[in-house]
Amino acid sequence: MIADSSRRDDKLRSRIVITGIGVAAPNGNSFDELRESLLAGKSGVSPYEIRYFGKTLAGVCDFDARRYQARRDIRRGTRAGSVGVYCAHEALKHAGHDLEQLDKSRMGIYVGVTEHGNVETENEIHEIKNYDYDTAYWSHHHNPRTVANNPAGEIALNMGIVGPHYTIGAACAAGNAGLIQGAQMLMLDECDIAIAGGVSESIHTFGIFASFKSQGALAEHDDPSKASRPFDRDRNGIVVAEGGGLYILERYEDAVERGAPIIGEIVGYAMNTDATDFVMPNPERQAQCVARALKRAKLNPGDIDIVSTHATGTMSGDSQECLGMRTAFEGCESTYFNNTKSYIGHCMGAAGALELAGNLGAFNDGVVHPTINVDNVDPDCDIPGLVKNEAREIGNVNYVLNNSFGMLGINSVVIIKKP
Repeated sequence: MIADSSRRDDKLRSRIVITGIGVAAPNGNSFDELRESLLAGKSGVSPYEIRYFGKTLAGVCDFDARRYQARRDIRRGTRAGSVGVYCAHEALKHAGHDLEQLDKSRMGIYVGVTEHGNVETENEIHEIKNYDYDTAYWSHHHNPRTVANNPAGEIALNMGIVGPHYTIGAACAAGNAGLIQGAQMLMLDECDIAIAGGVSESIHTFGIFASFKSQGALAEHDDPSKASRPFDRDRNGIVVAEGGGLYILERYEDAVERGAPIIGEIVGYAMNTDATDFVMPNPERQAQCVARALKRAKLNPGDIDIVSTHATGTMSGDSQECLGMRTAFEGCESTYFNNTKSYIGHCMGAAGALELAGNLGAFNDGVVHPTINVDNVDPDCDIPGLVKNEAREIGNVNYVLNNSFGMLGINSVVIIKKP
């Protein structure tokens, strides 16, 4: 018993590092391709049409699902599951692991989701409508498709992983929440390798477009590439997107022992709750979440080189976040702010993980990718250090702080240190 307690104490003191990243984004299907697109100003937003709602705009992914799944499994499963399977395999490959050589009982899967099951339920109702709503025609695959653990479970089934798997429902803070959960489970010695991050299939449900439209929060623009425009005076809402970002997390000592390339180290994180409104963010709570993450990392605000903002392109959401960040980073003249949604739209449960991935390349090239489509910055959003339209080379980047906030007032912040 003493030996077990001692081992756990050692794990709790462990440093947690990122050794691999797998992404499926509207403008790139690998860590390197995503980075190249961001530095080149390449948007992933395109015209899109969905039943009942009609024509709109969306961030649509174009990855090869058949690379890791049989056609039968794609039909039986979900789009979120396919995104997850692709990203998990790509992340493991990026980390230099051979799946067949790993102890699959010591691997854990922690996938953040905004919601799951809406797509599948809408599809089934659409189908039985053709049979006078006779539920005899309801698919027997519906229940395993719609259970909340589905995306993580599909990854486990595909890869033969027998350690813990589950999803973390954290609205649009879910990508960060998945990373935090993975890090914590490594510290608790529940696994030796964590597959962690977030996925989203949101563009395949007409309900999300209809709901944002009814809120007056769905972006419109004649040029799809200019529709997502956080911080701009003429922004008019969210571009819904699908995607995934999954990370391989390991203990530092394990990564060093196998000679793995380390992409970054998780040195700080925090989650809190506004408890003030269903959708309106609370800048004071967001600033407090940043402060808690900095305290855990033993850093000062001025130590942060890049803040990856959550800003979605809504009028109130962007200005409220900027108000919170002015408070959190007051006087930090060498801290730069950017936004990835301006390229790919809002990937919901995957947003935090994908946006963080887009910024981690700065450890290698020293460049802050810009927020695109800021033609006329809103005075309420013109925070010092905001990088607009053109990339900025700042030299050495040591710390990236990633904001990810969601409905019902859930806030998450993750801080990554250069290896």
